[in-house]
Order: sequence, then C-alpha cells, then structure tokens
Amino acid sequence: MANLGLITNTRTVIDDAQLQKYIGGKTALVAQGGGQRGIFTSGVLDAFLLSNFDPFDEFYGTSAGALNICAYLSRQAGLGKSFILDLTTDPQFFNLFSFIRRKQYLNLEWALDRICEYPYKLDIDMGRRVIGQRRAFAAVTDVSTLKDHYFPMLREDWYQVLMATSAIPNLFEGSVTLNQQAFIDGGVSASIPVQEAWRQENRTIVVIRTEECGGEDTPVVDDQPVATEPPTWFRESLNGLQLQWQEKIQSWSNDWNGFFDNQILKAQESKHAQHLNLINGGRWLFGAADIYRLSHLFGEKFDSGLADMLMVHYQTYALTQEFLKTPPDDCFVLQIAPEVALKTASLMSDPEDILHDYQLGLDAGFRFVERYNLASITQVNASETSGLWLPSQTG
Repeated sequence: MANLGLITNTRTVIDDAQLQKYIGGKTALVAQGGGQRGIFTSGVLDAFLLSNFDPFDEFYGTSAGALNICAYLSRQAGLGKSFILDLTTDPQFFNLFSFIRRKQYLNLEWALDRICEYPYKLDIDMGRRVIGQRRAFAAVTDVSTLKDHYFPMLREDWYQVLMATSAIPNLFEGSVTLNQQAFIDGGVSASIPVQEAWRQENRTIVVIRTEECGGEDTPVVDDQPVATEPPTWFRESLNGLQLQWQEKIQSWSNDWNGFFDNQILKAQESKHAQHLNLINGGRWLFGAADIYRLSHLFGEKFDSGLADMLMVHYQTYALTQEFLKTPPDDCFVLQIAPEVALKTASLMSDPEDILHDYQLGLDAGFRFVERYNLASITQVNASETSGLWLPSQTG
C-alpha cells in the first residue's frame, strides 16, 4: 500500500514507514455522518478522549459527525453517545407513525434544545478554549446551488450550524438560514468532507467512517506495492475532479427526462410505492455506498428538486470514494471504520444495537491511538538519530 491505511475494530493495515513521512505536517480529523450510525464515531472519539489523544490541526464533520466532533472538542466523553442513545431514540425526536400519518417531521430543535440543558449541557466555552487557534467546520449544502459550504463550529451561531448540517430533506421541514442563505444536510454534497480537508492543505487526514470497510469500498489492498519514494508535496486544486464531476452531471442532465420518467414508472408499478417517501430522507443522504435502488426512492412526492439532490449526492459520493481509494501523493489518508456492517440504521435503531456499535467504535479508537502513537514515536526517534554523529561516520 502507498499513502493510505485502514484501522477497524479488529485489524490494522498501515505502512508505518510511509505514514512516518507525513506525520508532523498539518493533520485533520474528518467525521462522516450517518444518523444513529454515528454511534460508532462516538465510540472512536471517546477512545481518543480517554487516551488524551488530540494531534489535530483542523476538524471537519457532517451531520452526526459534526455533533460528535463538538462533543470531542468540548472534552465531554459520553455526550455523543447520550445524544444518540437517549435523544434520537425518543419518539419526540422522530416517530414513524406520526411521520406517515401526520407528517410530523424530524424534531432537531427538540434534540438540540436538550443538549443545551443538564444532564447533557454541551460545554461551548470549553470547546472554544480547546480549539484555540485551530479550526473546526461543519459541512452544509446550499439549497440553490447544491454545493457544499463549510461553517465554523462552536461559534455564536453553533446551534444553527448544527441544525443545518443535519437538516435531512423530506425528514426535516424546510431548510436552515445562515448568513441569509438557505442550507440543508451536508450529506447531500459532502457526506465525507475529506476533499475539503485536503484543499485546506492538511496532509495527514484521519477519516472516521460509519460504513464497513469490506466489499467494493475497501480502501486498502494488502498486496499493493509499497511506495519507496518520498511524498511529492504540491498544492493542486480539485479542478480535475470537479471538471469530471461537472461533465458527469451535464451528461446525466441531458438525458434526465427519460431517466426520471422511467424511475417514476418503476415506482408506480411497485407495491411498496406508498412507503417510498420515507426512504427519500434515509440512508442515501448519510453517504451510504450502497444507495437504495433508485426505483425505491421515487415516490409520489419525488420531484426535480429531490432528483437534483440525489444526482449531486451520488456523483460527489462516488468522487469521494475514488479520493479515499487513491489519495493524492501529497497526503496520507487513514480510515477508521467498522470491520463489518453496523447493526444500527440511520433511524429507529434498537438501544442494544446502538450500544453494540458504540463498543466497536471504542475498540477501533483505542487500536488507532496505539498504532498512531507508535508511528509518531518511531518518526521522532528517527529524526533525532539522523542528526547524531555515529561511529561509522568519518571526518
């Protein structure tokens, strides 16, 4: 393998010698969304806190990932876990029957209001002190352009920023206004904001995933040749990737009418068509690799606006997957992911499954800290030794 690595709750695949070439540069932590699957991220970050581990210069999160990062920066181990286990399972947050029968939307306001109070009480002041001169951002999506934007977390508008990054279309009513613009869930355009971390010149990027590492999304291949040349440090924009994305969007748009009509026909023929609206706000917006069958996404309220969101999400997520599989030469990407699929879903998970996946996150987090610290110590020792006079040297 070259400049990427993987750590799960059961195994580690990293080329330590290659990683050591990047340690010491600007380092970012990136947290994927995933609704209640964010409990895995909660476990990872709690392991970091319990290990007093924080080598990061910048932080990037989407949806539940952003909330977990806020808890981490506020040094509140267990807060992310409590938010998911206690609040997102409460019928006041979301109730399937109420959503279907009375169109009672996802109650993000209720959940965020609760973490402003005891016994939860997000410590914003501590978070700001911990950040200091560093930077932390939540990904959101501009409603008018469907492009990703990044707002600082734990500032005066922290409540609205967390609301916006989690505002899942069709489950959350409307959008959230920031700086006089309307925004929705960052998962539409940046479910894993790793490219933004790279654009901001972070060269060691730790990515916490809420999807298993197996199958077509496995980020590392054990028999991949090890790079022996030092990394090439360059500052290159994502113009190439963005151009590729724009070309795909244009190509798809040119044939969109026929595609759209075909999917509506499939939905109408399906005996499950009456349940399709719920899935519109489901797993695809959390950055799942296996996006629900398109024919099961298009219910009676599927319109061109939601079609555009789906198209943008699908394309940007595919590009993100390619970035993670083959990062640029000037960065090292470390993914932390569950070894197998989590038991939790985006919503309506059983408390037992949530606790199970939290433990997986803890295991992966402790494993990561141990391996990263080992690589860091080795890198420091090598640097110190290189400057010493050795008996074999002459002159």
